[in-house]
Amino acid sequence: MSATHDVTRLLADWARGNRQALDDLTPMVYRELRQLAASNLRRERQGHTLQPTALVHEAYLRLVDQKNPNWQSRSHFFGVAARLMRQILVDHARKRHAGKRAGNKVSLEEAVSFQHERSQALVALDSSLNALEKLDPRKCKAIELRYFGGLSMDEIAQALDVSPVTVRRDLRMAEAWLHHEMRSE
Repeated sequence: MSATHDVTRLLADWARGNRQALDDLTPMVYRELRQLAASNLRRERQGHTLQPTALVHEAYLRLVDQKNPNWQSRSHFFGVAARLMRQILVDHARKRHAGKRAGNKVSLEEAVSFQHERSQALVALDSSLNALEKLDPRKCKAIELRYFGGLSMDEIAQALDVSPVTVRRDLRMAEAWLHHEMRSE
């Protein structure tokens, strides 16, 4: 059985209350979660106070703290992990800039690539993603899985239960909407 199927099976067992499945799952997903965290932090500002290990541990604690996890697949699990990491980074950025006012408009490229004033851009992107989620949750999820989760088009398609062509279309539309939204902020 492939590692992907093992992870999916263990996620299902964990969702049914099997704590041993969680213990067996942890070493299987830790490396990938750490790579995801490192990828997110590479795009952050220089000298960021969060380290990949701390980001993974915080996300992991939030993942295992869920009362009734309902993992549908490996992609779903990593999608949730990506969202949690996004929330952790945004919370960290908000705390860092508490009381400061972000007077500059920011583009989607700046926010997603975390170039200039990255933490302020991340907060602006988060605000725009929250607005997009109210309008079209699937497009928001596609952006999140792609840019924060690092998932491939096929993995996103599987997680969202749509075709890869639909994912590409959703991403193009969401990116255009976010460009417009972030320019008007």
